[in-house]
Amino acid sequence: MEYPVQFSVDYPDRRLSRLSTALRIFWVIPIVIVLGTVSGQTWQANYSSGETVAAGAGGALFLGPLLMIMFRQKYPRWWFDWNLELGRFSSRVSVYLALMDDRYPSTDDHQSVHLDYPYPDTARDLSRWLPLVKWLAAIPHYVVLLFLYIAAFVVVIMAWFAIVFTGTYPRGLFGFVEGVFRWTSRVTAYAFTLVTDQYPPFRLAR
Repeated sequence: MEYPVQFSVDYPDRRLSRLSTALRIFWVIPIVIVLGTVSGQTWQANYSSGETVAAGAGGALFLGPLLMIMFRQKYPRWWFDWNLELGRFSSRVSVYLALMDDRYPSTDDHQSVHLDYPYPDTARDLSRWLPLVKWLAAIPHYVVLLFLYIAAFVVVIMAWFAIVFTGTYPRGLFGFVEGVFRWTSRVTAYAFTLVTDQYPPFRLAR
């Protein structure tokens, strides 16, 4: 059965930039800062007048949708769209950092990264009370993902050397990292953005 959260990355059937790959850890910094400004508060400045100014605010919406699902059986469409687009942007930055694409992450174009899930019919598809315990039910996934992240880190280092010397990302390594991102997207959609009640499968594949 196909899980409702779909994630994939187009394999680059071309030579990747060796220079961009070699310096990726530095070149990714500006877009990570941009992502930080929309994914959560970044800093505050206190002035003598007592005013506080936040440089960035936002992040994935969790508590609001949870309360609306519980008490109104609604998931406001613009909240859903915000969470989906933020997930897509975050995924593009992660894919760029993982060397899977050498095009600089766009703030709006999907580029090579595809993340999608359907807008839920809340009254029909989502339980009122399950959102209270989804984060707890997903604990086994957190444990597995911890080890997968460690493995993915090693794989990305191996890919770095492969790209720097050959200009290509070995397809097997690419598929593994893509699978880790896919697994993460499913768990996030289930436990935190609350768009599905289907428990995520324990698999890297689609």
